[in-house]
Amino acid sequence: CVFKYRAGSEGKETVNLGEAADAATKGLNDFQKYLLDAAKERLAAGVNINTTYEEMKKALESDEASMYPGAGLFLVPWKCDATNEEKIKEECKATIRCYPTDVNEMGMAEGKKCFYSGEDATHMALFGRAF
Repeated sequence: CVFKYRAGSEGKETVNLGEAADAATKGLNDFQKYLLDAAKERLAAGVNINTTYEEMKKALESDEASMYPGAGLFLVPWKCDATNEEKIKEECKATIRCYPTDVNEMGMAEGKKCFYSGEDATHMALFGRAF
């Protein structure tokens, strides 16, 4: 049998027919790891950390954030407030995408002020805009 994967492997791999199932499983697992690692790198490159509200608004208004690959996500200290969230949505069309558990469990927001209101932040939020 001959195996060829689309990415993460340079050439073809020849294996005995009796080893084909194990080789296919290993190859698919390696391919999945390659895709996951590439996605993590793209995500990390696309996140601005501790940006001010004005910086985020400017990047979104100038369309810098929509370029691929572009830094279109903003990880910022946030005080949960539905009214402020609605104002941000009206002013620059950005919304909260998620509250990343890993950075919030690390206490990244402790001692920081909300990037919008200036009040004590309750957690970190990932803002972005759909394009």
